[in-house]
Amino acid sequence: MHKRLLIILISSLIIMGLPGFSECGSPSLSLNEENSVILDKDEEKEGNAGEKRDVPESAKVSSELVFEKEMQREYAEKFRVFYYEGGYTLLEISETEERFLLVPEDGKIPSDLSEDVKVIKRPVKNIYLVASAVMDMFASLDGVDSIKFSGKKEEDWYIPDAVSAMKEGNLIYAGKYSKPDYEMIVSGECSVIIENTMIYHSPEVKEQFESFKIPVIVEYSNYEDHPLGRVEWIKFFGALLGQEEMADKVFYEQKAIVDSVADNEKTNKTVAYFYITSNNLIQVRKSSDHISKMIEIAGGEYIFKNLEDDDSKRTTVNMQIEEFYNEAKDADILIYNSSIDGGVNSLPELYAKCEHIKDFKAAKEGNVWCTTNDSYQQSLSAGYMIEDLNNILNGEYDNLHYLFRLEENQ
Repeated sequence: MHKRLLIILISSLIIMGLPGFSECGSPSLSLNEENSVILDKDEEKEGNAGEKRDVPESAKVSSELVFEKEMQREYAEKFRVFYYEGGYTLLEISETEERFLLVPEDGKIPSDLSEDVKVIKRPVKNIYLVASAVMDMFASLDGVDSIKFSGKKEEDWYIPDAVSAMKEGNLIYAGKYSKPDYEMIVSGECSVIIENTMIYHSPEVKEQFESFKIPVIVEYSNYEDHPLGRVEWIKFFGALLGQEEMADKVFYEQKAIVDSVADNEKTNKTVAYFYITSNNLIQVRKSSDHISKMIEIAGGEYIFKNLEDDDSKRTTVNMQIEEFYNEAKDADILIYNSSIDGGVNSLPELYAKCEHIKDFKAAKEGNVWCTTNDSYQQSLSAGYMIEDLNNILNGEYDNLHYLFRLEENQ
């Protein structure tokens, strides 16, 4: 009898709240049907509230997709990647705000998908690749077999995997960016087209492909301010192919090289990086360009410190020879950019393009260099290029990857 009264008394105290119990900050208690103590449901809801995800505006493309996370980027600013439950991935080109939803092979396209979002079904295959700088990324991701059509001929490729694929007939030339073979590409069940910004010189081509319901991705890796931003685009294409882990590995390998060079002492030597156009203008990189940043990381100073223009879509600036001479005649090092015209092999060849270079300090001291023809296509080479720059800035000329010195006879 006394035992039963004691149980009733304790139960009553728990229900009414023990004196001082609620003030100690502990959760409220209640009894279930079996007289067990359980957490109050309101308290449970409060504990889960911290797990609520904030969905970025760009990621709000369908009420049927449950947002999980955004890909983390360290340097790249021109793209974003969002992940959703069920294996859905959204790619965004920040520069143009174009968005592409990757749908799993057996997945359904959301019924209320935003009208501006283009759909790409997995597996991604039969790609028409025009942006040559992207081939290096696909090769590093073991993804060349996902490309069927090329915007370059076999002899124009410097990526071994691309050359081999064309020799074997697995990669087919389908015309350059401005004159593609529409019939070949459409009948070949192309799932996506990857262009660079040159396509905006022929916008009707992009419009034509989109009329065939083939998504066109225009990549902006060359517009990243930091060289590792350009390299980080491998994460974008890793997401496209579902090879995120491999993409991270490649990126961090290059980052480690760049970090090790950045720890070296600065030389304060000045560098001019240029190209001579067919109409005798000197084309140089903007001061904010990734090439300029490479020179800075390598321990040098880009000679054009405040060089910009009003066209934000360009990474280069053209100037008259006289202006170039006045600005760069005392540069410690000259580097000729071979990516457009194939470069030059000797000083006489360079002087034939512009004889005034003979009078530059760097020419008199034997410090005129040229990039190798494959350097532009090697988009993941930022670490090695910065190593090369650091070496020539410090007078170490062995084991260079993408630079060679111009001599009188070569």
